[in-house]
Amino acid sequence: MSAKQSFSFEFFPTKTDAGHEKLMTVARQLAGYHPSFFSCTYGAGGSTRDRTLGTVLQLEREVNVPAAPHLSCVGDSKAELRALLAEYKAAGIKRIVALRGDLPSGMGMAVGELRYASDLVEFIREETADHFHVEVAAYPEMHPQARNFDHDVANFVRKAKAGANSAITQYFFNADSYFYFVERVRQQGVEIPIVPGIMPITNYSKLARFSDACGAEIPRWVRKQLEAYGDDVKSIQAFGEQVITEMCEKLLAGGAPGLHFYTLNQAEPSLAIWNNLKLSA
Repeated sequence: MSAKQSFSFEFFPTKTDAGHEKLMTVARQLAGYHPSFFSCTYGAGGSTRDRTLGTVLQLEREVNVPAAPHLSCVGDSKAELRALLAEYKAAGIKRIVALRGDLPSGMGMAVGELRYASDLVEFIREETADHFHVEVAAYPEMHPQARNFDHDVANFVRKAKAGANSAITQYFFNADSYFYFVERVRQQGVEIPIVPGIMPITNYSKLARFSDACGAEIPRWVRKQLEAYGDDVKSIQAFGEQVITEMCEKLLAGGAPGLHFYTLNQAEPSLAIWNNLKLSA
């Protein structure tokens, strides 16, 4: 692993004690591979605020890997955000993933004092200076709510100029979309590292739903092959592992500064790709 590369894993806070114990077991297993950090998501409108906080603090205490909570401004006041930042800072957290966040179901407009992720990045800098390494999101295939690609690139540039240190992309299945996005951003004078987000393929129906919702395009040839496997889970997983491994090889060979795995709280699918890539533990 290059000293300049960042390899990381993402979890989501669970609703049950059994799910949480599984998450911690997976985290301890993945810690053995010495990732740069673990991140933990934040539900729509801050709906998992307390579970995210608890999970991140436990990861920081018990697993020897830096933990990075997601923080979104939708649904949170400045006072609530200020309190969370203070608690994370006091707990020794050094990295934040700053997002606008998703609107809770049925909410027609954004609530909260900060409207955009760039506003949240500015707020974090105003409140905590350079204490936190701030990650932001990037969308190689365009945010589903963006007016157009140029507008989305401009939004990303604003986040970078507001004080972001690096970025993690939404997952994608076309390496060229990542390279094109990075090229466009570099033309705007933004040089922060942009780490590809990687989604292992294990379940086609769930993947199709996720992808339709977030605007990640599944290439026609991949979709058709996955459909052809029907309920053959082993074939879906073997094909998915091959497709994602080959894409990651292309990304790293093309200069991507690392990989961020969306684990869905499972170790094996991400580790299969990790091992295929011969990344050092």
